Amino acid sequence: MTTPAYLRKPTFDSPVAEREHRKQRLAAGLRLFAKFGFEEGVAGHITARDPIETSTFWVNPFAMPFAHIRVSDLIRVNSTGDVVEGDYPVNRAAFAIHSQIHAARPDVIAAAHSHSIHGRAFSSLGRTLDPINQDACAFYGDHALFDDYTGIVTDLDEGKRIAHTLGGGKAVILRNHGLLTVGRTVDAALFWFIAMERSCQAQLLAQAAGDLVLIGPDQAAATRADIGTDGFGRLSFQPLWQKIIREQPDLLD
Repeated sequence: MTTPAYLRKPTFDSPVAEREHRKQRLAAGLRLFAKFGFEEGVAGHITARDPIETSTFWVNPFAMPFAHIRVSDLIRVNSTGDVVEGDYPVNRAAFAIHSQIHAARPDVIAAAHSHSIHGRAFSSLGRTLDPINQDACAFYGDHALFDDYTGIVTDLDEGKRIAHTLGGGKAVILRNHGLLTVGRTVDAALFWFIAMERSCQAQLLAQAAGDLVLIGPDQAAATRADIGTDGFGRLSFQPLWQKIIREQPDLLD
């Protein structure tokens, strides 16, 4: 049986086509974050590295509701924080954090951060996720804890420290702040954020009910090898993509 086109890893005829693909996924991710209740005032940002000018990235405009953002609203920001394409300002925290992650991790195409409720709650525990179920195993040994809080992140040095803590992993829990995930595709970065938020919710519920029963290290590592890959993250985003563009096709404008 031939693999359906929507499940295949995309290929592009030109960098311009790849740019448009990344922007479409980014806009869809912002709409999904709104749908799932992940935005809080002006907080939260998702970025996608530009495939043409790779030292720049696309990001949502400052203070624009996630639920309203279209492809045409996205702005492109350079390595010094200047908006080089688009008509809106950039969130200073978005630049401070994401610019340093993109600089430190050339393999990272996208990064997602918001003040989601369960991510915020779990971050106050000052710990990483436990392998308490199959889905949480996707993050086993592949996420870190940024064990500090110094206020709103607007300093590049703080962004560098977050990037250093992230290391080569797919996610970092920012203590007393929230979650941040990355991916080698926009799709994967988005799916990992959604999955991590739900894993935080599941662990908070389980801890409130009683003692946790953990999956053993060998089984957790083997499960992560199956469902924690970037390819699996990209694939898992496809149902969400299909639903949101059918429900809200204007995001592609």
